[in-house]
Amino acid sequence: MKILVVGTGAREHALVRALSLDPSVTALHAAPGNPGIGALATLHAVDQLDGSAVAALATELAVDLVVVGPEAPLVAGVSDAVRAAGIPVFGPSGEGARLEGSKAFAKEVMAAAGVPTAEPRVVTDPAEAGAALDAFGAPYVVKEDGLAAGKGVVVTSDRAEALAHAEACLAKDGGAVVVEEYLDGPEVSLFVLCDGTDVVPLVPAQDFKRVHDGDEGPNTGGMGAYTPLPWAPAGLVEDVVERVAKPTVAEMARRGTPFSGVLYVGLALTSKGLRVVEFNARFGDPETQVVLARLATPLAGVLLASATGTLAALPPLQWRDDAAVTVVVASQGYPASPRSGDPIGGVDDADALPGVHVLHAGTATADGALVSAGGRVLSVVGTGADLGAARAAAYAGVDRITLAGSHHRSDIAAAAAAG
Repeated sequence: MKILVVGTGAREHALVRALSLDPSVTALHAAPGNPGIGALATLHAVDQLDGSAVAALATELAVDLVVVGPEAPLVAGVSDAVRAAGIPVFGPSGEGARLEGSKAFAKEVMAAAGVPTAEPRVVTDPAEAGAALDAFGAPYVVKEDGLAAGKGVVVTSDRAEALAHAEACLAKDGGAVVVEEYLDGPEVSLFVLCDGTDVVPLVPAQDFKRVHDGDEGPNTGGMGAYTPLPWAPAGLVEDVVERVAKPTVAEMARRGTPFSGVLYVGLALTSKGLRVVEFNARFGDPETQVVLARLATPLAGVLLASATGTLAALPPLQWRDDAAVTVVVASQGYPASPRSGDPIGGVDDADALPGVHVLHAGTATADGALVSAGGRVLSVVGTGADLGAARAAAYAGVDRITLAGSHHRSDIAAAAAAG
């Protein structure tokens, strides 16, 4: 099988790595990729947001499957262009990707499908935003309606900060904001593969959005993740499939826009029961890095089944017993003003450690050297017999990395590993 992966980040590197280990994959291509992906796949300098260009490349390469990783190309309709060219594609249509591209649309679908979620108010001017904040009370939850690279959500007890975020979002062209009730309890990420009709869940993971230890500081795209979740209630995955995934897929089909690809269900296990925090329309980053590290079933056939409507015929997925932890190494100034162009060292040393592999996120090459080229630079993955061993492996890898001014959280999976 020949496969083209679209995207540039650590999520795409994790996908390419998993596909490179699949004996059914005979050729791997990526557009545009990154230096780490380039060690495993042939890179093509194609704009990932240009559906026509991606479809033309896929046709030229005669690939059997296109895998679209990031949300922006999905919302832009890249999958539609590839499907129109007659090539199977893993990833929802532009209309399906609205589940992530518009928080308001996602809430509308959840309401129609009877999915438990936080009570929302969609507002379009500052006065409405202020009234919604007062109605819900602190802690305040304010979400930009459109895509914001994981940084469009503010959760704060400071009303002025919440209102300022709402006003900044509303100031954009066509800006809208979702203000919603605060959900207490731990959060869980669950990826559910969909083919328009059927669904197949992966294993749950937990990520860490705040930039600093102890969940302090601003939200980021994610500073680390781990799986399994030893504290998760029995039957959680089955509950999410029955109460969230199946009703959502059925509602999207009823609307004439079948959803295929991966439905990322962000959950809160609240004092009132399971609630959906958000939907994404693609694999999450950094959770993908740890979930795929535990998947024993070859990945290519799984993605192809989703793309071709044959998930019902897929044998049950097989999982390794190992735990996996990933720690994100971020550049100086991230998330507010990340610095680029700093030399990166130690990646090969980290990769050589037992149970460690390093995935590239924001990297580039300059004069033959590896340099930073974004906020989240590397995702260091450790695997081990349990979370303690996986943590030790991941942080041993992080210790080998050199990047001036970089920072990372030191507490990824610490509480779970400690029981």
